[in-house]
Amino acid sequence: MSASAQFFINHGLTFIFVAVFLEQMGLPLPAFPWLLAAGALAFDGKMSFSVVLFLTVFACLIADFFWFYLGLFQGGRVLGLLCRISLEPDTCVRRTMNVFTRYGLRGILIAKFVPGLSTVVPPLAGMSNVKPDQFLLFDGLGSLFYCGSFMLVGYFFSHQITQIGAAVAHFGGSAFTVVAAVAILYIAYKYWQRQRLLHELRARRITAAELFQKVEAGENPVILDLRSREELVQNPTMIQGAIHIDFSELEKHRDRLPRDRDIVLYCSCPNEITSAKVALALRRQGFTRVHPLLGGIDTWRQSSYPLESWTTTVITSIDPAPDKTTTATDNPPKNAIP
Repeated sequence: MSASAQFFINHGLTFIFVAVFLEQMGLPLPAFPWLLAAGALAFDGKMSFSVVLFLTVFACLIADFFWFYLGLFQGGRVLGLLCRISLEPDTCVRRTMNVFTRYGLRGILIAKFVPGLSTVVPPLAGMSNVKPDQFLLFDGLGSLFYCGSFMLVGYFFSHQITQIGAAVAHFGGSAFTVVAAVAILYIAYKYWQRQRLLHELRARRITAAELFQKVEAGENPVILDLRSREELVQNPTMIQGAIHIDFSELEKHRDRLPRDRDIVLYCSCPNEITSAKVALALRRQGFTRVHPLLGGIDTWRQSSYPLESWTTTVITSIDPAPDKTTTATDNPPKNAIP
């Protein structure tokens, strides 16, 4: 038996507990390899399957309830923090809101299997006023399903996992160095990609105060709400006069956008990553007056600027511009581009 395997057997319970806890706290350190190894060692009788399962579920519950509590009392700030540290900030909040709105508490059961959801679901559940006992019940079941699944795979495929472990041990530190280097390069690339995007559009962003002044001055900017329908169901308010359209549908309506007016985009991510990406794509297609809204709808709401309620009667895509034969007595559809 290699020294590394013996070390894992001697200190494995502490090591696995810490690995699972750190993963659930949001660090990009996958815990499933250690769960697989624990299952394989349980098959050989060198670890207790039930003890490892209890400790890993307990680690999940501690980390998740911490985020749940913060979401309950500091919801917006917590999502903002997670959005800033996430490798995919534009999808972390959006995708989680979609899952949570569509499936409710059942979404907690599957969240740990989807990258980016595990850490965002607990604070979102707190923001949604889910009762703590309900959250702990569903989160406990989801944690049991998550940890138990990987441990069972390790248990039933212990021979193959032992062979992989032996191969890694044969290469020694060089294998670990390669894996660590790849992980660091990936994280660095994603960070550079995000910063480059934000830097490219920083000068083009518009503040909530500037947008309000344009509206008050009668400049009639086109304001596009890029949140998903599920997000609007969760929080059914939008900037007054805004047009709701899911960003995935914007391309097919691109030709209906005016090129002689300001186009302001906003989303729910505090770093306005989604609106920044859409703005960059539109600028490359010849739209020179495109501006992401700095701080998104949260900043507009905090400034007490006019909002309106979203209902199912409000269009979810951009209506065609009215025909040139439209008379002055005709009423254009609500939230349509004139």
